[in-house]
Amino acid sequence: MDLSVGQIAERCGVNVSAIHFYERKGLIHSSRSTGNQRRFGREAIRRVSIIKVAQQLGISLEEVAEVFEPLPKFGAPSKADWQSVAEQWQQRLQQRIAKLQRLKDSLTGCIGCGCLSMTACPLYNANDKLAEQGPGPVILERS
Repeated sequence: MDLSVGQIAERCGVNVSAIHFYERKGLIHSSRSTGNQRRFGREAIRRVSIIKVAQQLGISLEEVAEVFEPLPKFGAPSKADWQSVAEQWQQRLQQRIAKLQRLKDSLTGCIGCGCLSMTACPLYNANDKLAEQGPGPVILERS
């Protein structure tokens, strides 16, 4: 049984406008009823749920679109399809976890040292010496 945009939104706990937005972005897909109303397969519930979790974790919609790209537009993905998605997410999440851990460790060391002069802080960058090594937080990036 196909679901209306309102049913998908209610089931997933999002606004109807979010469903329209995800569809415009190509993250979910609908067909049209004889009355020209959008109809979604039940697989849209899973996709929207994954989108919500990804956004809560700070994953961009562009990254979600990348991972969803090989999945069938209509119909439920196979177990192998979802396994592939899971493996991609695991790699991306491991990278994020490692980066967050480096940030956490650096901040704890800086706050915990008690120097207050910033001379021993691994994040301090006197006279912007690190500009030669590239943009952004290069100390955290190279860890």
